[in-house]
Amino acid sequence: MVTPALDFDWNKLDQKGFGTGYSKKELEDISSMYNSTFNELGEKTVVKARIVGITDREVILNVGFKSDGLVSLSEFRDTPDIKVGDEVDVFVETQEDRLGQLILSRKKAKLVVAWKMIEDALANDTIIEGFVKRRTKGGLIIDVFNVEAFLPGSQIDVKPIRDFDVYVNKKMEVKVVKINYTNDNVVVSHKVLIEKDLEEQKSGIINNLEKGQILEGTVKNITNFGVFVDLGGVDGLLHITDISWGRVNHPQEVLQLDQKIQVCVLEFDDEKKRISLGMKQLTAHPWDALTADIILGSKVKGKIVNIADYGAFLEIITGVEGLIHVSEMSWSQHLKTPAEFMKIGDEMEAVVLTIDREERKMSLGIKQLTEDPWSRQEFLNKYSKDTKHKGTVRNLTNFGLFIELEEGVDGLVHVSDLSWTKKIKHPSEFVKVGDTLEVVVLEVDAENKRLALSHKHLEENPWDTFETVFTVGSQHKGTINSKIDKGAFIELPYGIEGFSTLKNITKEDGTMSEVGESLYFVVLEFSKDDRRIFVSHAKTYQAGKKAEEVVVEESASSDKKKAAKKVEVKVEKETFGDIAALSNLKTGGEEKPKVAKKTKAE
Repeated sequence: MVTPALDFDWNKLDQKGFGTGYSKKELEDISSMYNSTFNELGEKTVVKARIVGITDREVILNVGFKSDGLVSLSEFRDTPDIKVGDEVDVFVETQEDRLGQLILSRKKAKLVVAWKMIEDALANDTIIEGFVKRRTKGGLIIDVFNVEAFLPGSQIDVKPIRDFDVYVNKKMEVKVVKINYTNDNVVVSHKVLIEKDLEEQKSGIINNLEKGQILEGTVKNITNFGVFVDLGGVDGLLHITDISWGRVNHPQEVLQLDQKIQVCVLEFDDEKKRISLGMKQLTAHPWDALTADIILGSKVKGKIVNIADYGAFLEIITGVEGLIHVSEMSWSQHLKTPAEFMKIGDEMEAVVLTIDREERKMSLGIKQLTEDPWSRQEFLNKYSKDTKHKGTVRNLTNFGLFIELEEGVDGLVHVSDLSWTKKIKHPSEFVKVGDTLEVVVLEVDAENKRLALSHKHLEENPWDTFETVFTVGSQHKGTINSKIDKGAFIELPYGIEGFSTLKNITKEDGTMSEVGESLYFVVLEFSKDDRRIFVSHAKTYQAGKKAEEVVVEESASSDKKKAAKKVEVKVEKETFGDIAALSNLKTGGEEKPKVAKKTKAE
């Protein structure tokens, strides 16, 4: 309330005008005295105000200014018991609007004060209390000084929270960790309060840790590589390999969240505060309980628990496994993948091949349950030299192919033993995997379990007969198949391919013969061992001979005619392939062929 000045001289008031009885100096003093009765009031600030009146719609507030301010009664809904004389904080929006009225706001005052308190809490790292209003994506919305703040799910507790609803409509102590002024966002954390207490607990736990110490903990988190265990303020890692002596594919097969377990301290690092735990170490190793009757050569039963490229693991008892290498699954020399023999979960019997109880290692075999086919006398009789058999093509290589004659019995057919006449560069040109092929045994090595087989030896070598047909000087009709820099390849009767230099395919008129032309050629050289024939067209007219088709010369003996007929039957429409030497000539890798020396007649 403003108290009137006691020394005011009312007699100096002039009836003709208010204050005209004062001097200029006295008026200045009175004006200064009047202005001193008002408070300094800045806009956009929060000031204290006293309630001087309450109506049905408004609250009248005195802030010590020239005029009182009005605030809507709705802004006092949080304090329904207000009365005249109470003091409240208000926000000065403007001292005078266009009507000369003082504009105040209690709502904005509360917001400004709240933000000031939040800023102070962040700066001073103080603990404040909030009220959890609702859950939202990724966390909770918490009321702090009437400002909605975000509490992330990861900041609620040190352990993962799976149900946020249990915190709704409850009070919670938090710390302000971040303020985003751009979006007016506040981030708070309850976890930091817990961590501070846990740090002291961690230090006490770690300082008292010893290797081999047995502790009780709670499963806090489960991953594919192991389990994190809460030891009462500090976490330890229980690796998947230390959960059980048996094979564990995933920790969830054995443990569950929030499960209480006993663990053993294996290793710990004071600086990094890492603790390695073990659970299987609390029980004796299964190898120690392995019966003494399991020795070299004994039979064991178990279940397949893992399959790798190189073999499979058979679990005899929990924690005791033996390796069955892929080479010990079948007597066949053609190795297959373990998946072709078995699958995880199969129960089977095996023979102990090696066992080392100190190293806790064991190797097993299943092919030993059956007799080695290579050791039987009937096998040696069945697959003796020159015997004929049929088998299935199992594998192709650059040098040949492997044929399975029966389970455990494989043989090799070299690429050169596929055909007498075809020049085969890769077995895939002749057969494919899965085909059935007839073969003859060339060689048996039972000690090393090897069979040398051949397909071409099912028939006689036709080159023995060709030697009597394509004699040097004999003349035959042929077709030019292809040309290279050094000459041309000529298709002769019975599919035989001959070679001629470019000079020797020149025609009598001096022109060069072209691919596809059919001409007569004279045999210059025949090599049965190398399976090659050199021919010349030029010799047909250089020798003055009549150009006519001669398969076998007129003067040939009847034996030669019969031999030629025999060749026709043998080849059975087969197209004869490249001769080895001629193939090299195609690639330009051999010198010019040697031409037979001219006879006096030539």
